[in-house]
Amino acid sequence: MLANTARIFLTIGAIFLVVGGMLYIAGRLNLPIGKLPGDFTIQGKNFTCFVPLATSIILSILMSIILTLISRFIGRK
Repeated sequence: MLANTARIFLTIGAIFLVVGGMLYIAGRLNLPIGKLPGDFTIQGKNFTCFVPLATSIILSILMSIILTLISRFIGRK
């Protein structure tokens, strides 16, 4: 039981590490993540609401492709 929990936490930590590294690299390469033509910013007098719609869709498609490839390679035992 404890070994399974540790494995889950290590996996989640590795995922955060990879995603954080990708975001860091994207920032260093000046990629327009969060500034795409489908990302909306609503500014009022006392608030700002940012809705990254296009970025969310693109990241969702990329993650679906990556996870599908990973599941196919893991499933071939």
